[in-house]
Amino acid sequence: MRTPLGRPDLAPYHAYQQRADVTPGGLTAHFLGTSSLLLTDDTTSLLCDGFVTRPGLLRVALGRIAPDPGLVRAAIERLNVRTLNAVFCAHSHYDHALDAPVWCLQTGAELVGSESTANIGRGLGLAESSLRVVGDGDTLEYGQFTLTFLNSVHSPGDRYPGIVTRPLVPPARTRAWKTGTAYSVLIEHPIGRILMHASANHRPGMLDGRSAEVVYLGIGGLGRQSPEFVLRYWDDVVGVVGARRVVLVHWDDFFIGLDRPLRPLPHFADRFDATMKMLLPLAQRDSVDVVLPVAWAAAQPLA
Repeated sequence: MRTPLGRPDLAPYHAYQQRADVTPGGLTAHFLGTSSLLLTDDTTSLLCDGFVTRPGLLRVALGRIAPDPGLVRAAIERLNVRTLNAVFCAHSHYDHALDAPVWCLQTGAELVGSESTANIGRGLGLAESSLRVVGDGDTLEYGQFTLTFLNSVHSPGDRYPGIVTRPLVPPARTRAWKTGTAYSVLIEHPIGRILMHASANHRPGMLDGRSAEVVYLGIGGLGRQSPEFVLRYWDDVVGVVGARRVVLVHWDDFFIGLDRPLRPLPHFADRFDATMKMLLPLAQRDSVDVVLPVAWAAAQPLA
């Protein structure tokens, strides 16, 4: 019997879990849960979000939260991050932007995102020279990477809409980390193109004329949407860019620390099993490879 505090079992989907396929000279990705992703080639490293503090449900609901610099430092050491060029945030909710400024403080990376993300950086003491605010269609280059930021929309049911209008000094209530601008980020490299699309929603036509071999596809909350919504989402994101591989993100229970294996959110928060039942037939229809990433493990998404 399904109970609100129960959660879907990952066992039926083991065939989709990330495989070890790392070879020298490729573009390497490390997934850190939610939509946090470290991408690196031989000389340049970029981080999406970098959310590793992952405070528990009771603290998020009833207390005040703050980034844990010790957990960020441990992640830097575990991933052997020698240099980090930029940290970009998909939007400014705490599960994306809470730790991003700390990564920048500890590595010298630039913090990239909306004015809301910049105010989160300011609240933790980042210098203005380390902040980069981007708008729709803006392009940035880091080494051989080119990042294009495309304005998108948060998934339905945004609990903390709005913008962060002044420096956010933690600890603070979870609702202080307002959405700001939600981005879909096209990452181009001589090896190939990756789309980081963290929120399970889109603006119709926003990706027209764009292409990517791999999409990191946000599916948070998708299990509560209609099959028609899911079909439009798939076709207008995955289908439009011509992706051959989809890596599913923002499905894991981010109230659980990264020292434990990733698990889907409980039934009261999402319906991972329902999402998979809708997505997998679409992937089969379009001959698209579906991957469930494994936290901390190295992968080559473009291999």
